[in-house]
Amino acid sequence: MKTFTIFLLLTAVATLWLACRGQQAPPLTSGIEGQVLIGPTCPVLREGTPCPDQPYQATIAVWNAERTEMVRTFTTDEDGRFRLPLAPGEYYIDPQPPNPGAPPTPITQTVTVPPDRFVQITIEYDSGIR
Repeated sequence: MKTFTIFLLLTAVATLWLACRGQQAPPLTSGIEGQVLIGPTCPVLREGTPCPDQPYQATIAVWNAERTEMVRTFTTDEDGRFRLPLAPGEYYIDPQPPNPGAPPTPITQTVTVPPDRFVQITIEYDSGIR
């Protein structure tokens, strides 16, 4: 009888463990979304001649506000667009240089993510063209 009770107890624990393991956290309803741009893209800017910044595919690291823990890294799509779910809080956005020490130069920023909202941001790279 004792062996049967232990067997039932172990079966119950194993079943509960497997059930909990399959559960996923609810999807986050907050985060950041936007686009990465690079500019300038024209060697000489002239008044009346548009030279808008261009979409840029990049890898971005997201850190906590204190920059002590990397939260996520992601790569944008070909048009530089992204949508990243994040818990509400403050984050340091750290675009990664494709060639460290050479242009283009990424521009870092901080962002505050409020509850239940995706914040629109633009991440910029300086092309070095002047």
